[in-house]
Amino acid sequence: MCQHRPPCPSPDAPDREAAVVLTRRSVQGWALLCNGVLLFDETGELLPEGQVVTPHRPIPTESMPS
Repeated sequence: MCQHRPPCPSPDAPDREAAVVLTRRSVQGWALLCNGVLLFDETGELLPEGQVVTPHRPIPTESMPS
């Protein structure tokens, strides 16, 4: 599938979001990566075989002022 050198991470790799963006639709909020992953702006993903990865935003490590 991927013709890049070095090849992009596979869709089942932990770093799959590092693949090259083939198409981006900013207005619609998604990007298609070279490995077939559909990456949504809210950080959810749709993998090529149809598996859904729920949004995974980082949790702030700093405590909020009281």
